[in-house]
Amino acid sequence: MQRTLFWLAAGLWIGCGSSGAGTARDGTSSGITSGGGGSMSQGNGAGGNGTGSSGTGSSGAGAGGSGAGASSASSGGAGGGAPQPVGAPLVYVGGHEGIFVFRLDEADGALSPVQGPLDAEMNPTFLAVDPARGRLFAVNELGEVDGEPSGAVSAFQIRPEDGTLAFINRASSKGQGPAHLATDRSGRFVLVANYGGGTAAVLPVGQDGALGQAVDEASFGRRSRSHHAVTDPANRFAFVTNLGLNTIAQFTFDAATGRMEPSDPPTLALPAGTTPRHLDFHPSGRFAYVINESSGSITTLSYDPERGTLSAVATVSTLPDGVSAEENACAEVQVAPSGKFVYGSNRGHDSIAIFAVAPDRGTLSPVGHAPTQGKTPRHFQISPTGKLLLVANQDSNNIVAFRVDEETGALEPTGRVTEVPAPTYVGIVAPPAR
Repeated sequence: MQRTLFWLAAGLWIGCGSSGAGTARDGTSSGITSGGGGSMSQGNGAGGNGTGSSGTGSSGAGAGGSGAGASSASSGGAGGGAPQPVGAPLVYVGGHEGIFVFRLDEADGALSPVQGPLDAEMNPTFLAVDPARGRLFAVNELGEVDGEPSGAVSAFQIRPEDGTLAFINRASSKGQGPAHLATDRSGRFVLVANYGGGTAAVLPVGQDGALGQAVDEASFGRRSRSHHAVTDPANRFAFVTNLGLNTIAQFTFDAATGRMEPSDPPTLALPAGTTPRHLDFHPSGRFAYVINESSGSITTLSYDPERGTLSAVATVSTLPDGVSAEENACAEVQVAPSGKFVYGSNRGHDSIAIFAVAPDRGTLSPVGHAPTQGKTPRHFQISPTGKLLLVANQDSNNIVAFRVDEETGALEPTGRVTEVPAPTYVGIVAPPAR
């Protein structure tokens, strides 16, 4: 197994063996104020962010693990192998210790460090890149920003020459503890789900990439635990998963103004205890899949693209027979680009569950499980080619690469492991157009 340590702009090798000051976790602390715009942090210590303990962030297993204190390399070789060409895909990693940028070797998943950490004091735990690959947006999973009881969303330019990030601005997320964000299919708006505030908001994106104040908001009640916001493939409808209410809110979406109106019906109600967390659409546009955090399952949803409504078809466990969901928390779900397989992550069992998709109904049949070679797989990403999968193991402080068998869906570790402190998001992006 080849292990890579990341390189900071300050020119220090950073190991993950010593604990930082504070405890990172899958959540937020209240009483955190913004730390200014876009300055590069050295990330010394700071396992968590600020003080207080209101717990308004997203649910699930905590980050814990070691902090990012400056030290000598704790293990492994030096660096990410040979530098990758500028045309190689980029990998953006978000987490409690900031944003990191890497180049990806698609042959084996090796990551070559480019930049980071950035914006560590703002807790950028989930990221999204616009369709043009020119802007990156990050949630600031906080309980308070600039004296307002709300988190925020930060905008960055992706420099076309090398994929590095330059801070543009920040705007309120209109709710505490934002857990997820996505651009609409045009890249003109950012949709954000605020877990602690029980809200969702739509923020406009200017031509310069700057975020404006929210053009629309939806409130579901603080117990709703809004966790995911996304538009459908046609950009006509929007959906928000509400983990605490066991519902998926359904809206019409005006792609010209960013305004949302409740659909008919306004929600899809799921059985008590389902706890829907994240949702992904099938490439056909006929189905979607929601992963259910506490119940350890994935539900197949039939989608009516004319009405913009979802209906539950069938639910399957993400765990092997005999394994209890009580000690597990599901996190991410993604459909392979081919549409033939669906993957879901188990935190606790620490595996990726693999399912084959029935072409007619979209229902899932278990294929197997791949251990993630680490602890607490908060997020993972399948490459656009469908040949590679990267897993962000939050509590073991690493990104692990897997080859994808496109015929069987099976995952095979490549042996490439990159150490990054408490990663909660990993995204593979083709380089921006020059």
